[in-house]
Amino acid sequence: MLPPMEFSEVVRRRRMVRRYDDRPVEPTVVDRMLDHATRAPSAGFTQGWAFLRLDTPDAVGRFWRATSPEVPTGSPAQGNDWLDGMRTAPVVIVPLSNKPAYLTRYAEQDKSGSDQRWPVPYWHIDTGMAALLILQTAVDEGLGACFFGIPDQRTQAFRDEFGVPPDFKPIGAITVGHRMPDTGSPGSPARRERKDLDEVVHRNGW
Repeated sequence: MLPPMEFSEVVRRRRMVRRYDDRPVEPTVVDRMLDHATRAPSAGFTQGWAFLRLDTPDAVGRFWRATSPEVPTGSPAQGNDWLDGMRTAPVVIVPLSNKPAYLTRYAEQDKSGSDQRWPVPYWHIDTGMAALLILQTAVDEGLGACFFGIPDQRTQAFRDEFGVPPDFKPIGAITVGHRMPDTGSPGSPARRERKDLDEVVHRNGW
């Protein structure tokens, strides 16, 4: 087991990794990722999330067949380095949000006076914060991870493949694996500079 990193180092090293080597990920490490995910904040302590853990070659293959059927498993994704690299991950975690859980929670007696117009969809926000904890834990464990979206036109196929109940919506998916020196396409950060703090932080007013 690697020595723990300073939190600031975990934050600085966090990046989307899009290609992995063929070593398996220890199940206990995936356990820690998911345990940390459940420590994320949630409105009303609703915890209206679920996590589909895919950590066998069969389950991971089924995920890619459902979400990218135009590229058969075992075949290279011609002209798509991103997909070709992502399919090397031995683990996929799908965070799912549950809107009805929040509506039910905020109808309970201790929340009955709350404004339920929901100016933002907290079910997605809370699940997104849980997903970030998975990404950060991967870095702390010396692994790589990448959050990405499931194409909208493939969501139903994904649901059907894994029996996902209708109340749960996948907000994306996370690949996890051991990093390689070449971690795949560098993505947008290779083409865009990180914004300065003074550009995004407005002190005591805009």
